[in-house]
Amino acid sequence: MRTATSKPLYRSRWYMPAFSVFLGLLMLGAFAIGGDVGDGLFALGVMVVLAAGILVFGRNETVRGLSGPGRDERWAKIDITASALTGLVLITVIIGAFLVEVAQGEDGQPWSQLGAVGGVTYIIAVALLRWRS
Repeated sequence: MRTATSKPLYRSRWYMPAFSVFLGLLMLGAFAIGGDVGDGLFALGVMVVLAAGILVFGRNETVRGLSGPGRDERWAKIDITASALTGLVLITVIIGAFLVEVAQGEDGQPWSQLGAVGGVTYIIAVALLRWRS
């Protein structure tokens, strides 16, 4: 049972740095499995530097907004707008890459698969959000 003063783990200032190091370790493992430990160590180093940056600059409002703690309604709106813009850019890139592949006589893979996953996800999300409102 949580008390009024306790906060969920994801709101801790240590959550995002720990998650960043965890992702770095996953990348190291994936690169090691693929036989490229050097690139894995580089990826881990990048993620450790990111984690340290989050800890050192954690009082900065932008860093707090990006890393989780210190979010409010304003940050929720910024996040949803940034996510929508990111989705628009990714969809545009996926469609463009698919068209380039097809124009070069290729089959358009994996771009068509990524586009299909994005399209189906969007349709399901619209349906679920419509149903909930």
